[in-house]
Order: sequence, then C-alpha cells, then structure tokens
Amino acid sequence: MTTVAPAPTTTHMTTVDWARWAVPGLVWGTSFFFIAEGLEAFPAALITPMRVLFGFLTLACFPAARNGRIEKVDRRRVALLGVIWMAIPLSLFPFAEQHVSSSVTGMLNGATPIFVTTVAAFMAHKLPRRQAIVGLAIGFLGVVLIALPSGGDGDNSWFGIGLIFIALVFYGFALNVAVPLQQKYGSIPLMWRVQGVAFALTAPFAVPSLGDVHFTWSAFWAVVALGSLGTALAYVTMAANAGRLGSSRASASVYLIPVVSLLLGALVRHETVVALSVVGCAVALVGAYLATSTKQRI
Repeated sequence: MTTVAPAPTTTHMTTVDWARWAVPGLVWGTSFFFIAEGLEAFPAALITPMRVLFGFLTLACFPAARNGRIEKVDRRRVALLGVIWMAIPLSLFPFAEQHVSSSVTGMLNGATPIFVTTVAAFMAHKLPRRQAIVGLAIGFLGVVLIALPSGGDGDNSWFGIGLIFIALVFYGFALNVAVPLQQKYGSIPLMWRVQGVAFALTAPFAVPSLGDVHFTWSAFWAVVALGSLGTALAYVTMAANAGRLGSSRASASVYLIPVVSLLLGALVRHETVVALSVVGCAVALVGAYLATSTKQRI
C-alpha cells in the first residue's frame, strides 16, 4: 500500500462544509453511549455485526449505493478498508467498553487526528512540520492523562485502553486509504461495499455468542441507532469530508466526540469522570488541533 491521500482541493470552509464537518463528531460522540446500552443485552461479539448490518441496510436504501462498479485495481483496497476501518476497530470498542467507561472511550477517541497525522507522515515517508510534531507530543501527553485514572483500576482497564489505542491506529491508516477511493467512487457506494465486507468478516464470530443474548427493546434500538447513524451516516459523511477536505482536516471533526460522550456518560449513564481525564482530554484536543491545523485554519 503506497498510495497516500492527496492534498485537498478545498481550502475555504463554507457554512455547509462546517455543518458536514461536524456531523461525524457529533454522531460518533453518541456511539459509545449506544455501545454501552447495547452491551446491557447483547454480547460484545454481536454488537459489531449488528451495527454494520444496520448501517449496510440503511445505505442500501439509497440508489447511489449501487452506482457503478469498483475497478479491479481498487477492489483490494476496498476490502482492506472493510478490515481496517470497520471489522477490526468496530469489534474492539465493545470489548474495550467492558473494561472502561463510554465517556473515557469517547475522550480517547478525541485523539484520532493525532494518529491520522502520524500515519500520513509515515505513509509519505516525510516528517511532519515542526508545529505538527509539537502537537503530536502534546496530544500523546493528553492521551496518557486520560488513560491514567482508568488504568489505575487494574489490568483489565489497561487491557480495554490498549484495545482502544489499537483501534485508533487502524483508524489512522483507514482515513488515509479512504481519501483517493472516496474521490473516485463517492462516499455512499464506497462505504456500502466496505460495510458489506465488514459484515461478512464479523458475522461468523458472532454465532457462538447468540445463546448469551438477553434481549431488550431498549438495547436493540440502541444498536439500530448505532448502525444507522454511527455506521452509516457518520462514516459516509466522514468519507465525503476526507475526499473534499483531506484526511487530517476531516478527522478533526472528532474533536467533538469527547464533549458528546462525556455529557452522555455523566448525565445519562451516571458514569464517574475523574478530573485528570477531563484535563487530559483538553490537552489531547489542543495537541490534535496543533497537529492538524494549517495556515488556513479549518
């Protein structure tokens, strides 16, 4: 894989661009709440294929999903996205939330632009500019501050935090791979096929856990919302934003995730949030902003 996301053609953010930019962060901020609600009734291994299936069915309602064909040269990269953008990271989060709270998971996801920028530099075989390096250092410090209070709860918590970090690394690669494909095929056709791959990969692993389901309608509708909104709407919008704005700028939408997940976790699920984690979240967001900002700010 040698293709690096090309520079965006759009440098000026219109009002519509700002609205579209905010959608993934706001929706994904609710995703960790929905995962936590879904885990009340469904095993972790079942959450991912369910959400991917509901996302796939949602996108199937749009005729654009079936437009055109993926060229043979790009099929491997589409399949790769199904693995690194969907199947693996989306499978890791439910297992992680068995060990850490939804609010902490959301706060750690605020560091996604840091991983995207790091991976972009790696793929381009080029060091980031000085400001980006400073931002990366600050961002990683913030991530450590977020994780420390939860890690103090024992090895199980560190295991969950480790799963989240692995998922973020996969996100970093995925966004950089997605840009040229989105620009070529469009976000809905691309994501519909990516989700089809992800469902085919994750569904077999869910079969052994079907007997562990304790069905409730509230948990079911939480997973429906997770799939229709978090897996369909947010991913399509993020793919479109990455193609229009560039991967680093588009990924900055996740600055909004910690705010939404923190509010839902604390106010709705009554999760305890340690002050050090909130400070770390703020530090990570500052670092992410410095790492992804340009002379022409978003």
